[in-house]
Amino acid sequence: MTNPRSAIWLPIFDELADPIVVARLAAEAEEHGWDGVFVWDHLRWREPVVDVADAWITLAAIAMATERVRIGPMVSPLPRRRPAKVAKETATLDRLSGGRLTLGVGIGEDRFGSEFSMTGEHLEVRIRAQMLDESLEILAAAWSGEPVRHRGEHYTVDGHSFLPTPVQRPGIPVWAAGFPGKVKPIRRAARLDGFFPVNLEHPDQLAEAVATISALRGADAGSYDIAIPLAAGTELAPYVAAGATWWMTAFPWEAMSVDTVRGVIKDGPARG
Repeated sequence: MTNPRSAIWLPIFDELADPIVVARLAAEAEEHGWDGVFVWDHLRWREPVVDVADAWITLAAIAMATERVRIGPMVSPLPRRRPAKVAKETATLDRLSGGRLTLGVGIGEDRFGSEFSMTGEHLEVRIRAQMLDESLEILAAAWSGEPVRHRGEHYTVDGHSFLPTPVQRPGIPVWAAGFPGKVKPIRRAARLDGFFPVNLEHPDQLAEAVATISALRGADAGSYDIAIPLAAGTELAPYVAAGATWWMTAFPWEAMSVDTVRGVIKDGPARG
């Protein structure tokens, strides 16, 4: 059984809505042996949260404060972002970090903070799923450095080359979020570089999703990541046996504090 890699997964709310504070915590995590620092990507959140930081600016601060840990948004709701802009942001951040970016993606949810309905974004899940898939096509093409020609239902890119390219070749690793048991998100994840199961309740759910992804990938089942969010202190072994390669230390967003995060960081990453 291979030990999973470990990450701090931070809701950048209230006390953690300061990128300088989060960058310092990321540096401490690196010093204490953690393998990654990932952040939530939201515009707003439900009460009692007031302050919400921008994920991309925060990740740039983390990149400058660290040298080794992998970084990224977990996850970024691409349907509320322009894919051409994301292509430039991700390539630039990958270069800034020396090739340490992992891009977590999903369709997003309106129920936690009304961030789609309050800003006039699409609320229909089917439409957001289409937008996500189109965005992923554009990003893969953009990271190649070749001219991108895309005319889809939602986006158009007409012959533009996105240069410079990311450090990582052929592109930045992409992990897709999805609910275990939901067929379409798992099929999407199987086409990418990793799966981030949300609302995971039991290792058996994970094992079933991993088996489905392995079957879908077939001969391409080589290097692939399964990143799971778990509260600190959760027994890791059953999830590792089910196929987890990363675990994200999840924190309760209702009571985020710098001291809480620092305490977990100093305890060091648990090993499966």
